Amino acid sequence: MVIKDFKKINDHLWEISRSFREDMRVPARIYATEKMLLDSLEDRSAEQLVNVATLPGIYKYALAMPDIHEGYGFPIGGVAAMDAKNGVISPGGIGYDINCGVRLLRSDLAADVILPRLNDLGGRIFAEVPSGAGRSGILKLSGKDLDLVLKCGARGLVAMGYEEKEDLEFIESGGELPDADPAMVSSRAKTRGQDQLGTMGAGNHFVEVGFVEKIFSKDAAEAFGLFLGQVTVLIHTGSRGLGHQVATDHIRTMMAAMPKYGIRIPDRELACAPFRSEEGQNYFKAMSAAANFAWANRQLIAWEVRKAWKDILGDSGGELKTVYDVAHNLAKIEKYESLELLVHRKGATGSFAKGNSEIPSRYRNVGQPVLIPGSMGTASYILAGAEGAMENTFGTAAHGAGRSMSRTEARKHVEARALRERLEAEGIYVFAGSLRGIAEEAPAAYKDIDSVVDTVEAVGMAKKVARLRPLAVIKG
Repeated sequence: MVIKDFKKINDHLWEISRSFREDMRVPARIYATEKMLLDSLEDRSAEQLVNVATLPGIYKYALAMPDIHEGYGFPIGGVAAMDAKNGVISPGGIGYDINCGVRLLRSDLAADVILPRLNDLGGRIFAEVPSGAGRSGILKLSGKDLDLVLKCGARGLVAMGYEEKEDLEFIESGGELPDADPAMVSSRAKTRGQDQLGTMGAGNHFVEVGFVEKIFSKDAAEAFGLFLGQVTVLIHTGSRGLGHQVATDHIRTMMAAMPKYGIRIPDRELACAPFRSEEGQNYFKAMSAAANFAWANRQLIAWEVRKAWKDILGDSGGELKTVYDVAHNLAKIEKYESLELLVHRKGATGSFAKGNSEIPSRYRNVGQPVLIPGSMGTASYILAGAEGAMENTFGTAAHGAGRSMSRTEARKHVEARALRERLEAEGIYVFAGSLRGIAEEAPAAYKDIDSVVDTVEAVGMAKKVARLRPLAVIKG
């Protein structure tokens, strides 16, 4: 694809019309600057978005956020709303890491208070939060205990004594999707997940200690409990091996079922089934259970971070409170224009405007907290959901900076030791299980976070509230 295939609607919105390909059911839209769009044409992400526009039951548009890049089936940053009665559900529109997401914790301390203990704190968090592929956590659950987590999510962890009930108010959907059915999760998936709660995994997952570097909206910052110079903690991880296996199992089932429903797709990675079919409902229930597992995972990691915080700072450190926890890879039933739609978000985050019942009551007058982390060594942003998202993107905004370089390319171009030394010279401590992981997650491997967030705000998806600067980054 080339840029002339797109119609420029405005400086931040580009459209591929239905006439571009005869199998498209709706137009495809990308929210991006011209430079971002040109960058996206270097991989298959735009082509993948066009493929999404061919899915049965898709409503209005196939959408891509400013952090678009190539994924499995859907591009990462892809959004599609399906008619809940007549449309399909596609695991490729959610991803293998079901409910990969971010939790933001806030402290009562200013950055200068913890700087003398920063290296100790980062090291302690690295020791408390198991990281890396295949690492086991402090819990090993099976039978009824594991099913409790799959059914009840973060609430199940609270019932086991891991943190307070107050956390649940500030987690998307209360950290619990009601359609979860542990019986739809295979024994293989349960085996893979039974010892992975409280673990970070590898790839782009992280725990990051930072501080509020700038405030853009005083009222929203006060509602979120934020102040200038305040120490914060971001936790980014998902459903680990359990979610990956759920996706694997149900993609295989849907591949076999599509001929029965007369479904033809341009890319086998978009394997799908009618949402109301047995296969569609079985996946939705298993996906919901995996999403609950991910919220429980971040709940336990928050407990581990709080333990490390107290070990290093003692009672003088105060408490770490949850600001919000939001999912990036999920499909949920939502209403738009009086229609019941199944909204697929793949590498995209909910962004509900003020007044929405989905938002915690404390934030309802300013909008949902939208958490958009940057890369290791760059800023992250806290925004508030805005009306533009409700009107144009099914209540959705970008989820991060978005990769601009593959992990293989990053290893070729980045010298990990030199990067670590440069970051430490800038006041950012990096704790990681391998130099390879540091190279793969280098800031140079990601798009410019400021440009992504500026685009999100320019099109009215969300409004900037605060910018965070990293102090210590703990990687898998």
